[in-house]
Amino acid sequence: MKEILDNLGIGSLNRGTSTGSNWLITNGSPLDSTSPVDGNLIGSVMQTDRASYDVVVLKAKEAFTEWRQWPAPRRGEIVRQIGEALRAKKEDLGKLVSYEMGKSLQEGYGEVQEMIDICDFAVGLSRQLYGLSMHSERPLHRMYEQWHPLGVVGIISAFNFPVAVWSWNSMLALVCGDVCIWKPSEKAPLCGVACQKIIQEVFESNVVPEGVSCLVQGGRELGEWMAADENLPLISATGSTRMGKAVGARVGERLGRSLLELGGNNAIIISKEADLNMSLIGCVFGAVGTAGQRCTSTRRLIIQEEVYESFTQKLVAAYGQLKIGNPLDEKNHVGPLIDRDAVANYLQAIEACKKQGGTFLVEGGVLSGEGFESGCYVKPCIAAVHPGMEVVQTETFAPILYVMKYHSIEEAIRMQNEVPQGLSSAIMTLNLREAELFLSAAGSDCGIANVNIGTSGAEIGGAFGGEKETGGGRESGSDAWKNYMRRQTNTINYGNKLPLAQGIQFHLG
Repeated sequence: MKEILDNLGIGSLNRGTSTGSNWLITNGSPLDSTSPVDGNLIGSVMQTDRASYDVVVLKAKEAFTEWRQWPAPRRGEIVRQIGEALRAKKEDLGKLVSYEMGKSLQEGYGEVQEMIDICDFAVGLSRQLYGLSMHSERPLHRMYEQWHPLGVVGIISAFNFPVAVWSWNSMLALVCGDVCIWKPSEKAPLCGVACQKIIQEVFESNVVPEGVSCLVQGGRELGEWMAADENLPLISATGSTRMGKAVGARVGERLGRSLLELGGNNAIIISKEADLNMSLIGCVFGAVGTAGQRCTSTRRLIIQEEVYESFTQKLVAAYGQLKIGNPLDEKNHVGPLIDRDAVANYLQAIEACKKQGGTFLVEGGVLSGEGFESGCYVKPCIAAVHPGMEVVQTETFAPILYVMKYHSIEEAIRMQNEVPQGLSSAIMTLNLREAELFLSAAGSDCGIANVNIGTSGAEIGGAFGGEKETGGGRESGSDAWKNYMRRQTNTINYGNKLPLAQGIQFHLG
């Protein structure tokens, strides 16, 4: 890992606060990064103290006054170069993501590829920040709308996607003319330092103003500073529903904007008319990928009663083939949970499920012995449940899959929607009527609804986000760029009279 850190240019860094071109000396306490893979200390960064935070905000505000004047295609060229820099560092950054967070190596590479993809998307977007033109009711008048950058965008990201979610926000914000302050998860701080080092080199070679993209490190208190800061008109926060409610309330108090990507309790409906072999792949990867720590992880399977027995047998057999271990070994399917607190939550959910009447088809448990010394490796498990059970209504960030029966498609959709969260959903069916009903207004109430693919693995071309307790935010593709800009309606009178709207008459003299 030392070689990888050296390749990323952060082997000798013990810093955690950056104004984009300079690393600040802070008086904050050290923040250790320990790998869940083996329990070893990877390195430490310095947490951002209040004085350093205020310096970063000042630098960002100053940078915005210049950056917003750069033509959008020129800003897009900077993002293009960031994408190229990420391509050059994909292997090393992917390995760091895997080792610091614990996801499989292929998923680590995939996360960096998402960053590259969003850079490509943002480059094209830099020439497509379109407004509308409208006909005025008044003669010799023209109306149109245009979009302007907001200012300083605060980005608070979670440990499960320690780099990709930052890029979804920052690359769009940058081409829109905003500047960014990023607080990565305190559980994966080195990934943040590595990304900052990569973009710092691009900025310096292009004489980008200092403060366009800043990095701060810390925990809950730092997030609270950002949420309360009127200098940050938009806070994009990814994490738990509890965290999102606190951030949303604090930002709302100052009438700021918040873009919230919160919890998911995602379900796949398995129709009796599904291709069960194809469905199996989507269900298993959705449930155990990233050790069940994706916001889009599959938590619930709602299976038609006629195929329930045959499909659960396939599931149990597939779980028996899973390889659990060091995620840097590409032969392994499942790595560790992020830390021992996550393991404790996993065990509590299993006990709660049993007490509430759940029956385990595949038992869970913590793995020990050689290769599992960190204490963060657990067994993916499957429980047969009733949909109304309290534990099924909550999101446990762990590889616990709940299975339940349904009779009619209408019942299945109702069961899927009867949870507080509304992020991702899917149906496996070859029946066109079932598929279309699922996608209709009477179907899934989630922000993402898929047919014949699983709940995880969203592409950057579509807007990503959910409804209800998932927060309502939208990031990444489609027209999500509008979150990072303010709309302005303009009316131009090119005549020699001033008629009033709605035919109002107003005479002087």
